[in-house]
Amino acid sequence: MYITKRDLGIAAFTACVTVTCIFAASPKAILDSSIFDWNDMESKTTKTGAVRTVFRSQTATLKELECHITTLNPGDSSHPPHKHPEEEIIIIKEGTVEALVNGKMKQVGPGSVIFQASNQMHSIKNVGTTPTTYHVFSWHSAGMGK
Repeated sequence: MYITKRDLGIAAFTACVTVTCIFAASPKAILDSSIFDWNDMESKTTKTGAVRTVFRSQTATLKELECHITTLNPGDSSHPPHKHPEEEIIIIKEGTVEALVNGKMKQVGPGSVIFQASNQMHSIKNVGTTPTTYHVFSWHSAGMGK
């Protein structure tokens, strides 16, 4: 009995499928209690201002929890109106924004909190004369599509 090219091909395919399944099934690191110091966060320049990625990770109760901090230049929007399945909370740190919520535009400033429900159109624009900065939190529950 000898090994054919077909046998080798089937063995290689089976090995690849097995390794892929092992890595796909392995749990991701779960976000532990943490402190994220503003001074340690890398600010990346964007065409509309800057962004700081704080974390994007699985937690003990969520498939994914994400936080980033956006700084928008005066007159700029982070993106055109859009919607997605995950919910978001936006906390305005500084500046004045105009937010699309429930089909209406509303201006709010520092300390304001915006909740964007699942699959509802939303947007945010800096309508002030100085940069505006806000924190964004979003999450994916188990069983929720990306």
